[in-house]
Amino acid sequence: QVQVVESGGGSVQAGGSLRLSCVVSGGTFSIARMGWFRQVPGKEREFVSAISWKTSNPFYTDSVKGRFAISRDDAKNTVYLQMNSLKPEDTATYYCAADGRVGVLRPDWNYWGQGTQVTVSS
Repeated sequence: QVQVVESGGGSVQAGGSLRLSCVVSGGTFSIARMGWFRQVPGKEREFVSAISWKTSNPFYTDSVKGRFAISRDDAKNTVYLQMNSLKPEDTATYYCAADGRVGVLRPDWNYWGQGTQVTVSS
């Protein structure tokens, strides 16, 4: 059974940094892409960033470009999200997703983590 586990959330002041980690274990599928999403209460989950496992090409939503960086460690089946210059509007529960199908930006993902809370105070 595939498990997706996030870590690294917490509380920081505006302008600070956090690094989220997500490890995938179990199952027999080969990772093709991993991504990060976030959600605040009362709103839909939104895409933040994703990375191709084959090419390491990163993708970001416009609001985080230049501040967030996604990276991966193939040997550890782990993806990271380095978040710098954090803003109060980045406050959300951040979810990691993994999938074995190609197409980094396709909207459907097979495996999800439970989420990690990020709180940015002004």
